[in-house]
Amino acid sequence: MDTGMLDVPGARLHYEVRGSGPVLLVMLGGSTDPAMATPLAELLSGRYTVITYDRRGYSRSPLTAASGEHPVALHADDALRLLDAAGPEPAHVFATHAGALIGLDLLARHPGRVRRLVAHEPPAFELLPDAGRWRRMADEALALFAREGTGAAMRRMGEETGLAAPGPPAPGLPAWIHDMLTRMAANADPNLRYELRAFSRYVPDAAALRDAPVVMAYGAGDVGTVFHRATLAVAGLLGREAVELPGDHVGYLRDPAAFAEALHTALTPSQSRRS
Repeated sequence: MDTGMLDVPGARLHYEVRGSGPVLLVMLGGSTDPAMATPLAELLSGRYTVITYDRRGYSRSPLTAASGEHPVALHADDALRLLDAAGPEPAHVFATHAGALIGLDLLARHPGRVRRLVAHEPPAFELLPDAGRWRRMADEALALFAREGTGAAMRRMGEETGLAAPGPPAPGLPAWIHDMLTRMAANADPNLRYELRAFSRYVPDAAALRDAPVVMAYGAGDVGTVFHRATLAVAGLLGREAVELPGDHVGYLRDPAAFAEALHTALTPSQSRRS
């Protein structure tokens, strides 16, 4: 594994590179840490040059200038700079949760840089019939963040989405998991401070994406959840079906071997399903 730092306007991005072959950029979302994708990246490193990175303001990617809100497009610009640094060829992209919104924006605005995008469970709540509920959740979480801090805000979102807020690591864990969970607990602050409002109101560019090389995907264990519904809503907006991948919202971590095989199939145009 090679690591490095990439200077971008207002931040320095920590990235990790594994393997060889065509580039595969992996983008996670929310308060997660890219170490969650380490087992998946190692399994795929025999087929791809896998790049994982910390989004600006998260984990090991410090901000270098005073910052306001971080819209989806700003993160997509960061991803573009990472791809440009990796070389001129179009890259595969696997993006999940908020990372999937970034991936969709990247593909919509820079289609020549993406060979194929697998967008896994994007929280495009504005496309849902009950979009007002999810706007209120974001507003309530931000109000709690201002009054009571990250814990109260993350608990409020967890009540609605079913995702548990990251907490401090328990003693006795392997060092890499301990370090990952420590970073994730700290990532709740930038998630709320810089991203939640803009990300929760983001709508993908249907006109730019309708004929683009994108596979919409959801976890088999998430059928019926808000993330499954949002995935189907984006797929419907783009006029295609969604595919099922193993596991739940973090299936890439719970069963990385099965997920890696399914993801490789989805990244291969001749094997991917599309309406």
